[in-house]
Amino acid sequence: MIEDLAIPAAIILATVIATEVAAAWIHRHVMHGWGWGWHRSHHEARKGYFERNDLYSLPFAALSTALCVLGSLFFMPLLWVGVGLSVYGLLYYLVHDGLVHQRWPFRYVPRSGYLRRLYQAHRLHHAVNTKEGAVSFGFLFARPVAEIRRELQRSD
Repeated sequence: MIEDLAIPAAIILATVIATEVAAAWIHRHVMHGWGWGWHRSHHEARKGYFERNDLYSLPFAALSTALCVLGSLFFMPLLWVGVGLSVYGLLYYLVHDGLVHQRWPFRYVPRSGYLRRLYQAHRLHHAVNTKEGAVSFGFLFARPVAEIRRELQRSD
């Protein structure tokens, strides 16, 4: 039974890790590049629950859904890649939208550990409200905060 879950679990985990790498690249080069028109809303005060930046979730959800369907119909590993994208999306929502941007119905700020580092790193990302000069583009991985602060100071 457990051996039956090993390959799907490995594919899901690898997909989550690969998606974080891809998401950091997309955040830096697309969202802070030619896609700034949507992403700008994320660096401004939000009016209401949704912001234009939320539109970025649609192509990722569509890709995840398509992979799940194709995998279940034709090639099972694609299903697990689609599940991995969905897991990443859930983690993104919990950590980025919930923890960092407080889009939960309650407020929680971590006082220590890795979640605090993620929280502080993304707050430093938002210290810059323009397309250029931002730091720390990952969503689930963050370098040490002292490194990010030094990078932010160098970009001033």
